[in-house]
Amino acid sequence: MVSPIKCVNIRVHKGAIKTSIALFVGFVFGIFIGLSFPALPLTKMNLPSNLVPSIDHKIPSIYSRHLKSDRHMSKEFRKLNENRKIWIPTNPRGAERLPSRIIESQSDFYLRRLWGLPYHDLSMKPKYLVTFTVGYDQRHNIDKSIKKFSENFTIVLFHYDDRISEWNQFEWSKRAIHISASKQTKWWYAKRFLHPDIVASYDYIFIWDEDLGLKHFDAEEYLKIVKKYGLEISQPGVDQSSSYTWEMTRRRDGVEVHKEAEEKDGWCSNPPVPPCAAFVEIMAPVFSRDAWRCVWHMIQNDLVHGWGLDFALRKCVESAHEKIGVVDAQWIIHKSIPSLNNQGQAESGREPWEGVRERCHEEWEMFKSRMTYAEKKLKFDI
Repeated sequence: MVSPIKCVNIRVHKGAIKTSIALFVGFVFGIFIGLSFPALPLTKMNLPSNLVPSIDHKIPSIYSRHLKSDRHMSKEFRKLNENRKIWIPTNPRGAERLPSRIIESQSDFYLRRLWGLPYHDLSMKPKYLVTFTVGYDQRHNIDKSIKKFSENFTIVLFHYDDRISEWNQFEWSKRAIHISASKQTKWWYAKRFLHPDIVASYDYIFIWDEDLGLKHFDAEEYLKIVKKYGLEISQPGVDQSSSYTWEMTRRRDGVEVHKEAEEKDGWCSNPPVPPCAAFVEIMAPVFSRDAWRCVWHMIQNDLVHGWGLDFALRKCVESAHEKIGVVDAQWIIHKSIPSLNNQGQAESGREPWEGVRERCHEEWEMFKSRMTYAEKKLKFDI
């Protein structure tokens, strides 16, 4: 016969086992649920505001303090996120806060319509840019010159005499860009309106004077030769009948391109340097996009005549002796019309041109001094 006490012990033991199993199953199920769903902070739950105090009131005070702390941190995080900078190293300076995909860091001189869709504006995009710094007195020569450039060229005229509307007599003038500033030089214009990011759409940039004869010149043929020889900086040969300054720019018969010249005794070192090699004049230079990006940075903001610049162009081209040259097969005539001399001012009993020419020489000396100082400073810094 079984004792009643033993029966009670057996029942208790079985109940404890069932309770343990239930607790274990509940524990495992709880872990499973916890892993299956991401944590949802209470501060992110969309609860009615009248429920929040009651919840706070029912939980222990230590958890209430943590909850309030979490809310404060959430507000601070949102504030920080709203004010944070989007720092992307490739963004231009000043545009760090912008998402990179919205940035348009470059531009062009393509004319746009005021109607229709933007991608219908252009039937073609010119690949090259030519600029002339002009006065109205040279309009007929410029008219002839422009006709030597195909529709592949964007035309920009820089007007130093404030006369623009009169140029409308020429049909091509309607598609040209006209920029006017009284009594300014082409290097003044170039520094202010031909920033590398503005002309980045163009493979080559022509920055030419107004007194050039282009009877023997064709721009498209010229660029074919430039590309053939890999010239980064170039100019057409100057006809021998022209008044010229340097032997290097004088046209040679029977060759397409030359890259060296013999100047006066003692002028040409070995290896040769400007003006005997790696040299073109500033009257009619042609730059590749990459070369111009460097040259633009070298142009001094206050030295507007550009004298001395041609002696330093080689610093912007690696292997300058190979990639700077004069194209003989396409040549020009330099008429040497001192138009800007007349834009000077008579003072102290001197003619207007005298002051202009004096400043040209002074700027050349200033540019040389600045370059010498900059190079010495660079060696010192290194």
